[in-house]
Amino acid sequence: MDMLSQLFTSKTRIQLLLKLFLNPDVSCYLRELATEFAVSPNAVKEELDSLTEAGYLEKKKKGRSLFFRANKSHPIFPELHSIVKKSLGIDRVIEEVRQDLGEVQAVYILDDYALGKDSGLIDLLIVGQVKSDRLQDYVRITEGKIRRKLRVMVVGAEEFEGSRQTYLQRPHWKVV
Repeated sequence: MDMLSQLFTSKTRIQLLLKLFLNPDVSCYLRELATEFAVSPNAVKEELDSLTEAGYLEKKKKGRSLFFRANKSHPIFPELHSIVKKSLGIDRVIEEVRQDLGEVQAVYILDDYALGKDSGLIDLLIVGQVKSDRLQDYVRITEGKIRRKLRVMVVGAEEFEGSRQTYLQRPHWKVV
């Protein structure tokens, strides 16, 4: 979060950017965000209004609630998305998986990070054939670099296809 706190002074704004730009398919409503961030609804509303007015967020009414999500069509969306991933170390996690672990067909981030929550534990599902000796080194080195714990599950492509529903019933975000 160091990179983001240098750019933005509002802790609530940083939390919103992490939440909504980490996984841009996540949408949230005001009270849910206020509860998660442990701040007043007014503090969240002020930041949501400001970010929406600037075009960074989209809002949509569902029933009596307004839901907010990242505006993927905003010209600087790719840069904001990249900054958020870098601030959490997600970019390093994915890059090193792709480079060094073997034949990787897909990588999914599961649970908290898929929901846009920086809980400190990143759950990864890697689909493919992975060199197990390199996996242990990868986890140890990557955890040191990003200062977060990694929990990795590896499944072969055939097994994944046969049990896709089971694996993806959890909140997930395909990153590779």
